Amino acid sequence: MRALAFALLVTAAVPIAAAEPAPPADKVVTGEIKGADNQTYKEVPFDVPPGVERITVALSYDKSNKTVIDLGLWDPQGFRGWSGGSRDRFTIAPGDATPGYLAGAIPAGRWHVELGVPNARPGSHSAYTIAIAFDRGTAHRASAAIADPPLKQGPGWYRGDLHMHDANSDGTCANAAGKRVPCPLFRTVEAAAKAGLDFIAVTDHNTISHFGALRELQPFYDSLLLIPGTEITTFHGHANIFGESRFVDFRVGTTAVPNLAALERKVAEAGAILSINHPNSPSGEICMGCGWTWRDTDYAGVSAVEAINGNIAEGPLAGVGFWYARLNEGHRLTGIAGSDSHDPDAPGGKPPVGHPTTVVHAAALSIPGILEGIRAGNVFIDVQGTRDRMLEVEASDGAQRAVMGGTLHPTSPSIRITAATAGVEDGILQLIANGTPVSGSETALTATDRQTTFTLERAKACGWISANVLDRNRHPLLIGNPIYVVCG
Repeated sequence: MRALAFALLVTAAVPIAAAEPAPPADKVVTGEIKGADNQTYKEVPFDVPPGVERITVALSYDKSNKTVIDLGLWDPQGFRGWSGGSRDRFTIAPGDATPGYLAGAIPAGRWHVELGVPNARPGSHSAYTIAIAFDRGTAHRASAAIADPPLKQGPGWYRGDLHMHDANSDGTCANAAGKRVPCPLFRTVEAAAKAGLDFIAVTDHNTISHFGALRELQPFYDSLLLIPGTEITTFHGHANIFGESRFVDFRVGTTAVPNLAALERKVAEAGAILSINHPNSPSGEICMGCGWTWRDTDYAGVSAVEAINGNIAEGPLAGVGFWYARLNEGHRLTGIAGSDSHDPDAPGGKPPVGHPTTVVHAAALSIPGILEGIRAGNVFIDVQGTRDRMLEVEASDGAQRAVMGGTLHPTSPSIRITAATAGVEDGILQLIANGTPVSGSETALTATDRQTTFTLERAKACGWISANVLDRNRHPLLIGNPIYVVCG
C-alpha cells in the first residue's frame, strides 16, 4: 500500500469537525434605524460587569433599503475605537484589539456602542441587532465570537513552526542600511509564508503585545494560520503557551503565581496548551533558566515537549532524551519542534523559519484544530523542514488499531506495526520501543514512497512504540510520536 493510500487510514481515525454553532451572546440589543435617523449618531448602552477580560461586539442589520450603519465603541472613560462601515464585528482586550480599536483595560460600568448613520432613506425602517459577548473567568464567549473560520476545512497533515520571536521580544534583523534593529513581526510571518508553512506560533517572551499585529496580519496571509503564543521564561525552565486568549502571568514564585501548578492552571483557564522548551539546554549565566529543572512538574498540565530546538536535533542538548524519559515514566506528551528563530534572514547558519517543522494531523487548519491535533499526538517532526517528507505509523492487534498518539490494548502474542514514509529516497527506518531502537528493525528505504511492516512481540512493545527515519549517516530526518501499548 502506498503512503498516500495509508494516509486515508490515518485520516479515518480523526473525525471531521462539525460546524460550530454561533456562540451565545451575553447581551443582545435590538432596535431600528428610521429615515429620520439619517446623518445622526445613536448611542446603544450596555453594562460590563467586573472581571470581564475581552469584549466582542457583532452588528447585523437590514441593508435592503440602502441603510448604512457605521460602528464604534466608547467605554466609561472615553473612546475605544471606530471601524465605520468596514466591519460588522470587533474585539478588544487588555492585550489586543481589532485594527481600529484600542487595546487596554476593560473597566466595569456603562459602555456604549456608537452607531453612525451616514445614509437612511426617507420613510425607511431597518432593524438591527447588536450581540455583545464577554470573556470572563473560564468562559470564552468573546473569543469564540471573534474566532476566524478554518483556513482549510477537513482533516489533513499540516506543517508548522511552533517557536519564533520578533521585535516584541528579542528578535532582530538587518534594516535597509544593514544595521541590526528590532525585527518587525511581518518579516517573520513573510518568511513563514515563503517557506510554504501551513501554520506558525509566534512566541515572544512573557508578553502578548504581538497579538494585535497577528489579528491585523491574519486576513492578508489567508493560507498561513497565525497562532498567538508566548514563551514563558521562568528561573527553572522555559515553556511555550499556544493559543491563549489573554495574558498569562509568568512570575512563578510570586503571590500571583505561587508555583508551577498555578501557572499550569492559568494556562488551561486561558484556553491554551503548555509545551516545555529546549529542556536539556544548560542553565546558568550563558542561558538563564533555559533547561527544565522544575522538580515538582505535574506533567498532567503539560501537552508537549520541544524535542528539537533549531539545529539541535541530537546529542545531550537535544530534547529527545528528556522527552523519552518522561514517556518512560508514563507521561503522555507529544514531541514537537520549533526553529526558535530570532531573525527571519537566518544569518550565520542559524535555523531559518520552518526548520525544523512540526507536522500535525488535525481536523482542520484552525487554532482549535492544531491545538487539539497536538494534544492528540498524531504528529511527527520533519528535522530538515521539507515540504514533502511524511511519516505515518499504525499498530494493530486483530481488530484493534492505533495511530501515533493513540492507545493499543493488545491481547495477541505479537502486534503488527506499519510505517508509511514518503519523500525519503535513501534513509533508514528505525523502530523504537520505550526509547530504545528495536534490534534488527532497521530497514533501508530505497523509494520515496513506501510502506514497511514490522512484527513485534507483545512483551517488547508494552509501554510505547514509535518509528524514526535516519539518513545514511544516522542523523535523524523524521521523528515519530509514540503509540501507547497497554498490557495486562
